[in-house]
Amino acid sequence: MGGAKETPRQKMISMMYIVLTALLALNVSKQILDAFVAIEANIQKGAFTQLGRGDDLRSELKSAYAEASGPDELEKRKKIESALKSIAEIDKEAAIVIKNLDDTKLLLLEKLGELKPNEPAAPNNEKKILWEKYDANQPLMPSKLNLTALEAKDEFDTPMRELGIKELDDIDPNGEGMKKVWEPYKLFRKRLIELCGTYAGNEKAFKVVLNGSVDQFKDNTDLEKQVKDLILKGNRVNTADDEEALITMYCELTKLEKDKYGHDGDITQNVHWLGRTFFHAPMIAALASLSSLQYDVLTARAKALSLIKGRISTGEYSFNKIEALARPSVAVVETGDKFEVYVSMAAYDTDKPLKFKDNKYPGTLKEIKDGVATLEITASGSNEMVIKGTVGIAKKDLSMKYDDFEAKVFVAQKSGGSIGLPLQTALYGDWDNKITASAGGSNIKSMTVSCNGRPCPKVGNYYVAKVTPSKDGATITVNAKDKNDKPVVFKQTFPIRPFPEPTVLTPSLTAKGGPIYVGLPPGAVLQGVQFIITEMKVGSTKVTGNNVPANALRAFSPGSVVGIYGTAKRVDTGKTTAFKGSIQIQ
Repeated sequence: MGGAKETPRQKMISMMYIVLTALLALNVSKQILDAFVAIEANIQKGAFTQLGRGDDLRSELKSAYAEASGPDELEKRKKIESALKSIAEIDKEAAIVIKNLDDTKLLLLEKLGELKPNEPAAPNNEKKILWEKYDANQPLMPSKLNLTALEAKDEFDTPMRELGIKELDDIDPNGEGMKKVWEPYKLFRKRLIELCGTYAGNEKAFKVVLNGSVDQFKDNTDLEKQVKDLILKGNRVNTADDEEALITMYCELTKLEKDKYGHDGDITQNVHWLGRTFFHAPMIAALASLSSLQYDVLTARAKALSLIKGRISTGEYSFNKIEALARPSVAVVETGDKFEVYVSMAAYDTDKPLKFKDNKYPGTLKEIKDGVATLEITASGSNEMVIKGTVGIAKKDLSMKYDDFEAKVFVAQKSGGSIGLPLQTALYGDWDNKITASAGGSNIKSMTVSCNGRPCPKVGNYYVAKVTPSKDGATITVNAKDKNDKPVVFKQTFPIRPFPEPTVLTPSLTAKGGPIYVGLPPGAVLQGVQFIITEMKVGSTKVTGNNVPANALRAFSPGSVVGIYGTAKRVDTGKTTAFKGSIQIQ
């Protein structure tokens, strides 16, 4: 506005611009403050949800304790008692932090003059801030605040003064911020991990004591490494079940204590979290930050209770232990033969051992441990041996749930009879599958091999079996006779897989084009199969033969990946099959 002389009308217009700019700035500021009100309300709601989640887990354990009244559930009752004791200690530690943070929030509101000392709660009164007051009978329940009624939302002197924030990098070590907020929060983190990691297992005890803390780290990877070292140093941790959970809980409760703060070149180093959070922070933001800490504590508490409850079986078909199981695909195997192993996870209840119906079981029962009954059985016969029985486990109401089991094994002759697939682990449709078969020893004078009843011709040192795809697999049977014409018969069932589809073997082409080759992937079990391309599309362009011309690649830039689709004919059988793949344009 400086410079040339202005008319009264121009001065008035300029003044209006100034007023309008100020009003716009105030409106933006109000929108930001109102956003903090919504954020704080959502944080409160989340904290109450996490509190309820943890309370439900605790109630489920108490119900399980009341229902575990049978004479054979004494051990389980002891476990639940120990778990509830640990949970009570965790709740006690969490309540200290919740109360401290609640006191701090109400102190700020009182010092600001927005709340009177000992002011009673006014539920759902839109003009009042305090809707639900902290109750010592519900020590984990934070006060419920209505910060829409807060008038001085943007005031920042009170939070700084009352929390001991003298300057950005000058925090009073004896101030409310340190005594009521920071130190209790860190102590809760330490005690939570120790209480969760210390308990008695079935055969051994685990103990965690943290000597030190992790408050400075470069990134999340560094944080996890430091926390892992802290938790495992000098402690006996149930690594399989607890280590990851303890590390995660500690990390989620960890704030970077000292960090740089500022912008536009005005950077202050080593600023404490309290300074970074509350220095010149408006009142509404300070209250939201304190509520956020309460949310963190109640979330960690719920996760801790879930971890503790998970060690104890509850529910109709309960389990408290998960273990990996591996089952081989064959019951007889010789050196050099390939076979498959099926891996799965099994759950069982360490407090309820397996029981056989009417105490009847095949063979000799050696032991029942970790959800597994070990039976010792003597092989008999000369072919397939079927092992059957009925086993069960007690439900939560102590009634038994039984189920039949069955297992089959092939009993090989002492002479070493065997059936094998030397090149693969399954039979393939439309393929000459090579089979090795031996009845063993010079005692055998003749032998034939069949697959699902069809003879398998002998070619060189192998028998050849042709099969069609079937979910039931194929049974290879060996029929032999010894020198006394006594029959020797044994069999084995193998899975059948469809013949694999070919894929594009050419990895890339230049913009000039070139030939495309298809076949089975490198390293595939089946080898020596050739294919001739009968139809092919490069992207959306149809190409004759296997040579891709330059004009088919004109639309693609270097580095592009182009899809290749078509059909190809197997040279050995003449059958046509689809193929697909991709190339990269160089």
